[in-house]
Amino acid sequence: MKTRLPAFITLILFLISCASASVPALEPAPATQTVTLPADAITTDAPTATLLVPTETFTPLPTETPTATPTQTPIPTVESLKATVTADKLICRYGPGANYLYLIAFNKSTPIRLIGRAPGNNWVLIENGQQDCWANSEFIALKEEGDFKALRSLYPDGYKIPVSPYYGPTTVLTAERKGNEVTVTWMEIIVSPGKYEDDNMFPYIVEVWVCKGGELIFDTLGSRVPFVTFTDESGCAEPSHGRVYIQEKHGYAGPAEIPWPSP
Repeated sequence: MKTRLPAFITLILFLISCASASVPALEPAPATQTVTLPADAITTDAPTATLLVPTETFTPLPTETPTATPTQTPIPTVESLKATVTADKLICRYGPGANYLYLIAFNKSTPIRLIGRAPGNNWVLIENGQQDCWANSEFIALKEEGDFKALRSLYPDGYKIPVSPYYGPTTVLTAERKGNEVTVTWMEIIVSPGKYEDDNMFPYIVEVWVCKGGELIFDTLGSRVPFVTFTDESGCAEPSHGRVYIQEKHGYAGPAEIPWPSP
């Protein structure tokens, strides 16, 4: 006995078979095609984009270039120089300064022979027989090509001032500084009036090597009292120093060295 399907199932089957008959069969996907470019289409020098990252530029600060200090050419030393006197009367003294004892005077145009100098001032040593003496070079003219600074340095080493037979040296008591001002005191020595060269003579001679403007200067200070004040700056390569003499018409007593106060 045949089994009959319900009518609605039969209708569904019929519709499915119709749809299958109208849909075409699916084709397989084509294989991937490789495309080869011609050789002249390939470039290897194409510009490459570069990302520029801004960087901070370091500018060095200007530096000060040190200025070279000019080197002075040393003047060759000479034993002596020929010269002549330019002043009407040139006083020649026992020491290199205007406050030392008088020895002799040279007339204008007198030929003289210079044999030394005092470093730190412009006084020169004149050859004068048994007793050489000192004069200011401002009143002397060289008779030959040369320079006063070429003479040998003979003070304080190399020349001795005459010694007094009547007095002994003094003693320095104090040496005090206030800024650039130095005051020195010493024990009083009374020089009798009969031992004065003249009324203008100083019984005390103070020799000082002091700093002025970065240069060591030699100066002689005359005093009638047992103290003196002078200026001594800082800034010199050589140390300042000084000493005190008793002066009378026959010579000098001392010296008494000054214990120099610190700047």
